[in-house]
Amino acid sequence: MSLSLPVAAVLLFMIGSALVAAVLHDVVASIVAFAGYSFGVAVLWALLRAPDVALTEAAVGAGITTVLFVLTIARTSVPRSERFEGISPRSALAVVAVVLTVGATIPALPAVGDPSSPVLAGEVSQYYLENAYEQTDVTNVVTAVLVGYRGFDTLGEVAVVFAAGVAMLLVLRQEEFV
Repeated sequence: MSLSLPVAAVLLFMIGSALVAAVLHDVVASIVAFAGYSFGVAVLWALLRAPDVALTEAAVGAGITTVLFVLTIARTSVPRSERFEGISPRSALAVVAVVLTVGATIPALPAVGDPSSPVLAGEVSQYYLENAYEQTDVTNVVTAVLVGYRGFDTLGEVAVVFAAGVAMLLVLRQEEFV
């Protein structure tokens, strides 16, 4: 599989954001870098044509989690003067090993939108495409799969986003942390 230029650019951005978040000693700056990483993940999901996962990641990962982290740090910590955290050679070696292991799986992935992909040519996908309209009375097959066949999974995603939103509203209403 060859990566498209936008996907490769987003992956590089994500790796850079993760590294910056790991080495910054300033917690608030690290949280901002982590928010950039979460945003990169959301963009990657959108590029990979998974808008439901992209929206969930953007709302929870880049949005609500970042706000909760910043509020927590703003109310509970004292800023430090050092800018960067040291990285031990052992930790760097572990990170390189994980990146190489995960990177080795990329050539095995089918190209995005490949019509001969095992997912598209699989038995389950064909069943959905052939029966979704008749069994669910929904005119969009993606909506039929998300609501009709994967209803509990979609309900779980909605529950996570709702719970995160409620938690953020409760934290924002508090004047002090106990």
